[in-house]
Amino acid sequence: MEQTIYYEEYEVGSVRETIGRTITETDIVLHAGQTGDFFPHHMDAEFAKTTEFGKRIAHGTLTFSVAVGMAANLINPAAFSYGYDHLRFINPVFIGDTIRVKVILKEKRENPKHPDQGFITEALEIYKQDGQLVMVCDHIMSCMKKPA
Repeated sequence: MEQTIYYEEYEVGSVRETIGRTITETDIVLHAGQTGDFFPHHMDAEFAKTTEFGKRIAHGTLTFSVAVGMAANLINPAAFSYGYDHLRFINPVFIGDTIRVKVILKEKRENPKHPDQGFITEALEIYKQDGQLVMVCDHIMSCMKKPA
């Protein structure tokens, strides 16, 4: 869906949530192949039994990339992604876990280099089906201001 939203129209404190998505073994295998991360924590069921988690875990970068994709449900021609800060993997995601993303508009600030733009910071919180927080990060967007 495409919708133009200018800097002035974003409201600090607004919240949106995604639907769920189940992480599968296929997701983990594909992600390992794409990234080259074949660490046994993700790929070796026998090794994973010896870890504190007791079973294979999804890559943190897999959880991050799926969550970012889930939260990207609006095409806004007035804004683009500037980057991500404060990424933390808090709890593991296992094969069969369903994650959902809560997006909270955290901050708006002027862009000192471009007076016709501002920065929007969204806090992303990723939860499992049982309500356990598994990941957090801040998504920063550069956004155009309304034309004069």
